[in-house]
Amino acid sequence: MAAPDNQDDMAAAWEAELLGSGDPAPDPFDMASSGDSGDDLAAEWAAMVDQPSGGGPSLSIAGHSVGAERILNQDEIDSLLGFSLGSEEEADGSGVRAIINSALVSYERLPMLEVVFDRLVRLMTTSLRNFTSDNVEVSLDSISSIRFGDYLHSIPLPAILAVFRAEQLDNYGLVTVDSNLIYSIVDVLLGGRRGTVAMRIEGRPYTTIERMLVTRLVEVILSDAKHAFAPLTEVDFKLERIEVNPRFAAIARTANAAILVKLRVDMEDRGGRAELLLPYATLEPIRKMLLQQFMGEKFGRDQIWEGHLATELWSTHMTVQAVLDEMQMPLSQMLSLKVGDTLMLNVAPDATVQLKCKEVPLTRGRVGRIGHKVALQVEAPITPTARRSLMRN
Repeated sequence: MAAPDNQDDMAAAWEAELLGSGDPAPDPFDMASSGDSGDDLAAEWAAMVDQPSGGGPSLSIAGHSVGAERILNQDEIDSLLGFSLGSEEEADGSGVRAIINSALVSYERLPMLEVVFDRLVRLMTTSLRNFTSDNVEVSLDSISSIRFGDYLHSIPLPAILAVFRAEQLDNYGLVTVDSNLIYSIVDVLLGGRRGTVAMRIEGRPYTTIERMLVTRLVEVILSDAKHAFAPLTEVDFKLERIEVNPRFAAIARTANAAILVKLRVDMEDRGGRAELLLPYATLEPIRKMLLQQFMGEKFGRDQIWEGHLATELWSTHMTVQAVLDEMQMPLSQMLSLKVGDTLMLNVAPDATVQLKCKEVPLTRGRVGRIGHKVALQVEAPITPTARRSLMRN
């Protein structure tokens, strides 16, 4: 309802209108008797009912609303939050979504890297079965991109972190083995009975035996990783050290991006998770290879055209000149030459001559005779280095 003062003013206005016309007071609820004034009253009563009860700035006067509250529609709400009906790739990072995604790293699709890790899963399944003499199943959970600092803070402790070095790539990587897999491997290698859950003791560090057994497990994983990368490039993964504190396993800056591969190892009723972390800096030397769609893909090369070009080059004819010597003289001396004049060259009879194709020097040789024809014996190889040396000379 409207404020009390507004109601008094409205009542006074109604009374003045009735006294001025001299008609009896009409019934405000009798719309038929009031005619057009009944429509005006209905509009005024509807406006007063719609007004907020807080007595704020909203006020209805003669059917006009002042300071009405504006409500956002669904499109404006989605724009404010940064969400749209399109795909996430097409969304412009704005609003709340931009704040949420500011800490995420966009994962660059490397098709060949997915093939390598799929090959790693198959190799690890066979290797761990031979290593544990048990039925082992290795599965690939996910391949994602994450910042190195965020990953270190997300490692569930206790865990064992193995720092390894990629020799040919000249950088480092990280293998993380969680506690469930550690106790499962120790239980299997030391003859634990099947059907029993590995006993986990909280609050104690890993023993030397446990660390040594996990070190052997990590060496098996790194050996399989080497064979997984073998069809793509030759790389040796060498184990550097074993750490239990993530602070001492820093192999990159906290803001650097890295590829995180999560592997699940199941041994019947036991198992755990192993994670392989490769910084983008480690994969940068072989990035072009990882961008291939299939093994051995050649970018921008056509072997059929290369073979056709080589065939045509072998059948091409070219003119080669043997240059005995070159000398410079004034133009006036050249114009004064007559038939029968002799030009003296600054070379000895047994000196080497230069072989040229147009203005490009090819090699050097010695002039001789075979039968009734003048021959040239080549004495230097035709290589780019030899051509450069000839041009300098």
